[in-house]
Order: sequence, then C-alpha cells, then structure tokens
Amino acid sequence: MQIVFIGPPGSGKGTQCEQLAKRYRIPHLSTGELLRRTKGKSTLGDLVASYIDRGCLAPDFLVLPLVMRLLEQDDFLAGCLFDGFPRTVYQAEFLRDHLSKIGQKVEAVIYLQVDESDLVDRLQRRSAIEGRADDDQKGILKRLEIYRQRTEPVLDFYRVAGLVTDIDGSKSPSDVHRQIVDCLTNRGS
Repeated sequence: MQIVFIGPPGSGKGTQCEQLAKRYRIPHLSTGELLRRTKGKSTLGDLVASYIDRGCLAPDFLVLPLVMRLLEQDDFLAGCLFDGFPRTVYQAEFLRDHLSKIGQKVEAVIYLQVDESDLVDRLQRRSAIEGRADDDQKGILKRLEIYRQRTEPVLDFYRVAGLVTDIDGSKSPSDVHRQIVDCLTNRGS
C-alpha cells in the first residue's frame, strides 16, 4: 500500500500518518522529520539545516537519495505512507518510475485541505510547543508560498490518474482519521 499525503504545512499529515502507520502496520516516511534528524550532525546536516531554517524545500539532490535508500529497506516492501514527499512534480515522476521498477504504484493520494488562517494558527502553536525555527511568522508565510508554487501542482499530476481524495483537514484529528480510513477502505487499500 503506497499512499501519498499532500497538504500545506500544518494540515495534519504527520498526525494522520502516525495513526495510520499503526493501523495498517506500514512505515510512515516523513521527509521533514528525516531531514530534521540529519540537521547539524555533519557537513550534509549543516547543508540541510541551511534550507530548513530558511523555510525552503531541500533540493532533490539531498532528498531523493535519502528517500530511495529508505524505500530499499525491507520495512518498506509492504508499502509506505509518504508525508511530505513528493513535494514537486519531478519528485512525483521519480517516485512513479521507482515504484514501477519494483512492480508497485501509488494507490491513493490524500489531500488534506485546511484554510490558510487555520494553518498559520496551527503552525504558531506548534512553534511554541516544539520551538521549530521554520514555524515563525516569516517562515510560515514563506513555506505556504513555496507549497502553493511547488507542491500544489503535484495534486494535478495525481488528479489526472484519478488518485486524489480531498479530505477536510480542519475537522478534529479523529474525524479526519475516520474520513481517511473510509476513503482507503472504499479504494480497497
């Protein structure tokens, strides 16, 4: 089961993927968490930090090798919940081609929709709790703009294939979870 979660920063992708990983017993791959874990631990980590701390997307030459290395591990043979990947159409094409080589494909794309004002509130609360440098007001607005420019086109890529289900991400986490489980059940995932 290969499922992609798309939504702006703060839409609840991570929260939902964590719950679904337990339910379906497949790994949750969060590129944001993966990159934050490498941050500052090496020269590569310092480079990653330079992108994250400015609220920018890490470039493909950093992200793609990390993701592909994980997907080759045995844990990922049964599937993956992709959180924050793919973030560009190029990455979506790359993922499609990689999965095709191993006889798999993206089975569903969950689009978590949340109003921008709600997103800003959520991200500011998260910043207060977690102290993330990219969740300050300037970083939030920059990340939302980058999302609109670079990631929203990925929805069109997957809509053409009939894979996208729109989910109202402004509901409570349990309501959103229920909507996603219903969607996946109806798709036969």
